[in-house]
Amino acid sequence: MVIRGLIGIVLCALGGIWIAQGEGAMKGSSMSGHGQYAVLGAVAVIIGLAFLVWSWRVHTRRRSST
Repeated sequence: MVIRGLIGIVLCALGGIWIAQGEGAMKGSSMSGHGQYAVLGAVAVIIGLAFLVWSWRVHTRRRSST
């Protein structure tokens, strides 16, 4: 459960960085200004959010069954 939450947080943070670089808001990388990285970042954020929801639901289900 904790691992899923950590994976979700890391994917959301990484996705946010990729979106910023893809949109050109963060300079200094070969990814800067390339739109495909913004799309990949959005996908990473969505997957990260799915991991966070999954972790939260498992945590909630375990607490209610105890």
